[in-house]
Amino acid sequence: MLASIIALDGPASSGKSTVGVLLAGRLNYLFFDTGVMYRAVTLAALRRSVPTADESAVTELAETVKIDVMPPLFNDGRQCTVLLDGGDVTWDIRAPEVDGSVSQVSAYRRVREILTDEMRAIAKRGRVVMVGRDIGTVVLPDAELKIYLDASAEERARRRHTELAERGIDKPYEEILAAIRERDRFDSSREHAPLKPAPDARIVDTTGLSVGQVVSHLLLLVKAVAIQPSG
Repeated sequence: MLASIIALDGPASSGKSTVGVLLAGRLNYLFFDTGVMYRAVTLAALRRSVPTADESAVTELAETVKIDVMPPLFNDGRQCTVLLDGGDVTWDIRAPEVDGSVSQVSAYRRVREILTDEMRAIAKRGRVVMVGRDIGTVVLPDAELKIYLDASAEERARRRHTELAERGIDKPYEEILAAIRERDRFDSSREHAPLKPAPDARIVDTTGLSVGQVVSHLLLLVKAVAIQPSG
């Protein structure tokens, strides 16, 4: 049978979410972008007037809220359904005020530990494509298949530039490239869970490849590591 738990990592703008959604769809798996967990905690803090700069208060909040990630419950464009204390917050966690605070919340060590345990619990249900920057190395080191998507900084900047242009946002390519390089530097040198491929990850360089080509390649990897049934 096919690998039931797939870890998908990679740097910013490497195509993880785009490819992950399509891969999960082809396999009929849950697409789980782990960033939604940090967004849910951030939203909870904002709703309860907990200062996101107060690490101890945010950590205490993360210990008490209940977050769950499920397949889409509605056909409204969502990639999954995110529940916060039983309420559907799938779109609420995309609010601009959450965007402005989630990086700070996700940097707190204890918050990461708490949410990592939650991510593992969800993964144990099986049939999941989990996407992030430390899935194969920290969250799911025993995942049956670990994939690390990569591409040159220039390629990732070009993709981001095109994406923004299609949304009517005119941002200089050079500015985007500089931001991606800085994000790479930060993610790879951070103290907690730095960005790096797991030792046994399949590294896939997507430079010059279309989304369809990448998805086809990943499906081949999934089939190549099919788990043999016991007995």
